[in-house]
Order: sequence, then structure tokens, then C-alpha cells
Amino acid sequence: MDNKLTLPALIYKGLEIYQDGLIASTKREGKWHNTDVQTFKELVRNFAMGLYELGVRPGDKVSIHSENSTEWVICDLATLSIGAVNVPIYTTQPGEQIKYILENSDTVVHIVSNDELFADTKPHIKSVKNVKAIVSIRKSAHKKLKNFHDIAEAGRQFATDNPDLFDQLKDGVKPDDLATLIYTSGTTGLPKGVMLSHHNIASNVEASLEKLPYDEREFRGQPVLSYLPLSHVFERMVEYMYLSMGCRLHYIEVIDEIKDDFLHVKPFFIATVPRLLEKIHTGVKVKGQELSGIKKNLYYWAIYLAENYDPENPPKGMAAIKHKIADKLIYSKIRDLFGGNLHGMVSGGAALSPDIFKFINSIGIFCSQGYGLTETSPVITVQTWDTMRIGSSGKAIRDVEVKIADDGEILTRGPNIMKGYYKNEEQTREVMTDDGWFKTGDIGKIDEDGYLYITDRKKAMFKLSTGKYVAPQNVENQISGSGFIEQVIVIGSQRKFCSALIVPAYDNIKKRMKRDQYEPSQPYSKDEKIRELIQKEVDKANKTLSPWETVKKFVMLQNPLTIESGELTPTMKVKRSVVLEKFKDEIESMYKE
Repeated sequence: MDNKLTLPALIYKGLEIYQDGLIASTKREGKWHNTDVQTFKELVRNFAMGLYELGVRPGDKVSIHSENSTEWVICDLATLSIGAVNVPIYTTQPGEQIKYILENSDTVVHIVSNDELFADTKPHIKSVKNVKAIVSIRKSAHKKLKNFHDIAEAGRQFATDNPDLFDQLKDGVKPDDLATLIYTSGTTGLPKGVMLSHHNIASNVEASLEKLPYDEREFRGQPVLSYLPLSHVFERMVEYMYLSMGCRLHYIEVIDEIKDDFLHVKPFFIATVPRLLEKIHTGVKVKGQELSGIKKNLYYWAIYLAENYDPENPPKGMAAIKHKIADKLIYSKIRDLFGGNLHGMVSGGAALSPDIFKFINSIGIFCSQGYGLTETSPVITVQTWDTMRIGSSGKAIRDVEVKIADDGEILTRGPNIMKGYYKNEEQTREVMTDDGWFKTGDIGKIDEDGYLYITDRKKAMFKLSTGKYVAPQNVENQISGSGFIEQVIVIGSQRKFCSALIVPAYDNIKKRMKRDQYEPSQPYSKDEKIRELIQKEVDKANKTLSPWETVKKFVMLQNPLTIESGELTPTMKVKRSVVLEKFKDEIESMYKE
């Protein structure tokens, strides 16, 4: 590994792979906007010099509040190239939180994508004294907002008079310099600014490249689809991997049309979170309800094979013949839904259920899962072709160590560990041991071959009043495997038994009940037939659990938990404290004698 590598050095080395043609495309309002390689390079240089002319200097903070786009990446690389620090902000973060991030980070230039996104920040921005300029990627009605292209044009003219400055600044960036301040949304309290250096992320990119299921050259020129927020370190690190391999990037601002986007882009590879795969898996299972007779039997025979597939021990003999038949008749058609060119995916952000893991790999798409946190840049472990163990997140990547503390907490250390929390030495000390191990806050185990298994978040685990400990994630995974259940939150801390808040997959249930000529009554959460159906699914899951883990009672919710309503983090993790407070009456109703 090149210990002197910075992110600009890593990315510009990758940009040499692109000869010409498309490097990135962004979908806006149904139309794709393409950017060729030469224009991309020019915009990075020009916008970087535009930032410099605005007064941005090495070490200064530049925030980006935008949906995924080509311009997001240009702003990021321009910021990093002049030694400044990128402060990404989620599109879903409320104005008050954005104000806190801008003030806490000492941001000097704030970049926003459009007026609609800026609306929530506008009432607060005047009181943020450290922000000297606001740049809008798209045209703005606000006179005080500077335009992205105007800044780039000013930068182009500035570079004409200072032709060597860009390269001098880029070459002056040091590996240990701060590259980004990522504010973790967290499930409680104010966000914390995670300080990641160039070397933190660059070392993670290099080590992760070694774990890809295909040779880097096979990625060259291939289309990839980006839908996870670039504000999150997982997608951002993957983006750097794509650029270093010469991939053609495709960005979508909204996920609602992702089915159409798969068909248009025909991606070779994607980074994803379990939530999307759960929806796809559910949709595929329910689709069989539209069939009848032998077609329906054949369809569910193939789905059954897929859900019992073992990537560690692929089928042989007669089982392999059956799998080939299922592939030709059913799996190939499912692959077509992804564009027909999807060779692989990596899932992160949360644990992927074994059923979905087996299913995706069975239908002919390599699916691995990794494990990491914002504080670890992010990858700690990942599965590869030869480290596929169901339920495991694989082995540690190169130069990263993992061990289990006496209380079961996962500890890790390596070149990927953050420099600390910005302006918060106390919380930094809380998560670090004296000898440099980072405390992940997750509970897990390592088997004799070095495979890591995540049990649950340390804070999420709870003890029943009977003294038994429950890891809710395991129980939730078992229940959410049903095609009729969209979301489930298991509860039981200091209670006699486990209960659950369940959001049924009402659309799938209605399709099922239409077949039985039954029309559910509104609100669906009070319909007895739906309750009977969900009870059967919970009973099935309970058979796979220990007696104290079984869900004895549940309440059905009418609406799904969302980011907008504050119940989920931007990476789709449940804010348990928020949910417990919001639905305390429903929860109490389950524990009344």
C-alpha cells in the first residue's frame, strides 16, 4: 500500500483510465444529464479555483447539502484538491440540525442543490456567522446565492492568471490531513462530527478493492448506479472505488423510479442497504400470487430452491440440474428486472437477513455484505467469493484488526480509524481504549476461522424482567422475512415477554386477499382478517426462536416508519427511542394484564 496516498491522488490516478466519453450522468425530473470526462476534469479544476477565489483555504470547511449528482462529486473532489474539508449534509436533515452542523464545523462555504432544499435552512442561515458564501448547484431565485457555474467560470479565469496554483494545492495535501467531517445522525442526541483523514478513507478504498468479486479491469467502462446518499461514508467510499476503476457513474435523486432506472442504466454493480433488497424480495414472492396452475407451482418451486440455497456449498448433481432449470425459467427473468447486466452488489448499513442473502446469490447475482461504521471509514470486514458464510459479515480487510471484548463488544483498529470527534475529546475518549482500539458499540463473535458475526447493537439489546437477554435484530430479521410484513420493531426491555410493532405490507396483503375475494376494511391496521394473516406469519417466525425471544403480542401500525417522520435515520436505521416514545400507548396496551 502507498502510505502517501491522498484522495485526490487516488482519484486522479483513476481518472487517467477514462480516455473519453461519459464519466457520469444525473437523472433530474425524468431526464438524464450526461457529463464527459474532459468536462468533468475541467469543472473540478475550475470549481476548485472558484472556491479558492471565494476565500477557501487548506483546512477550511465546505459543506454540501444536495441529492446525489455529478455536481456533488465535482464539488467534493474540488474541495479535497485544494486541501479543504468536505462536510456532507443529508437531504433529510432538518434546518435546526443543519444550523448546528454549519456552526459546529466552522463551515465557510455552504453548497446547496436547489431552492426547495434550501427552504428549511434559509430561516437559520443568517445567524450562522462563519458561513461567508452560499452556492446553489441549480438556478436560484435568491439573489444572495451564488451559482455553481458562475463560480466555476470565475475559477477558470482565476486559473488563467494562476496556472500552477491548482496542482500546487493538490500536491500539497498530506495523507494525515482532514478530508471530511461526517456528522453521524445517530439515534439519540446531537450529531457528532467524525473526523476522517485522506489516509483513513484512501487506505479503506485500496483494501476494499482487493475484496471485489471481479478483477478491477472488468469494471472499466461499466455502468454503475448510485442511489444511497453520498453524504454517507459507505456510498462515498464506494464512489471513490468506482472512479479509481474507470466506471461510468449514474446518479438518481429519488428512488421512486429505481425499477425504470435499472432498465435504463443496466448497472454492472451496486452498493445497497437491506431495505431495498427486502422490498425486491417481497415483491418477487408476492408476484407469484398473480399466477395460477402449473405456472404458479413452478414459480414457487424456484423461489423455494432460491431461499434454501447455500453459497458455501453450491448445488451438485441433480440439485445443480434443478437449479439450472429454475435459472432458465425463473431466475433469468428476475435478473432482467435489474437490467440484465447486474453481476454483483454489496450490502451495508445493517444486517442482511439470511433468506435474502441466499435468494440474491441463488438467482445469479453475487451478493456480499460488509460491516463497518462512519468512524471506520467505513469497512471493517466484508465477504468475498471464498468467504461466503451465511449470517457472517466476512473477514477483516487488510491491515484492519478485529477482536471481541469481554462483554461481547466488537473492537477494531487499523489505518481506517477516525481521528476523533470534532471538538469533542470526551466522547472520543469514550469510544477508544488506551491501546488504540475503537469500540464499535456492536455485539458479535468471531469463529475459529476468523469470520465475524454481528449479533446486535450493544445499546439495542435488552433484558427481560425474567433475566433473559434478547437481541432484537435477530428476532426482527426472522419476522420481516415474510412477504406480508414491511417493518417490525421488537420491544421488551424489563418486561415479562417480547412484543412488537408491525407495519404490514398492505399492498401485498390486498393482492393476496383479492384472490380470496375479500376487501379489507379501513383502517387496515384494525382489520381482523389482516391481523389473522400477520399472526400466522409471526407464529412461523416464533418457531425459529428461543422461547424467551418469541413475540407474544403485537400491534399493527397503519403507516410505515420513515425518515421524514423522524423514526428512521438517513440510512434507514430505526431510532428506537423515538419509536418507543411515539407509540408508548400502543406498547403499553400490549402489557396490560
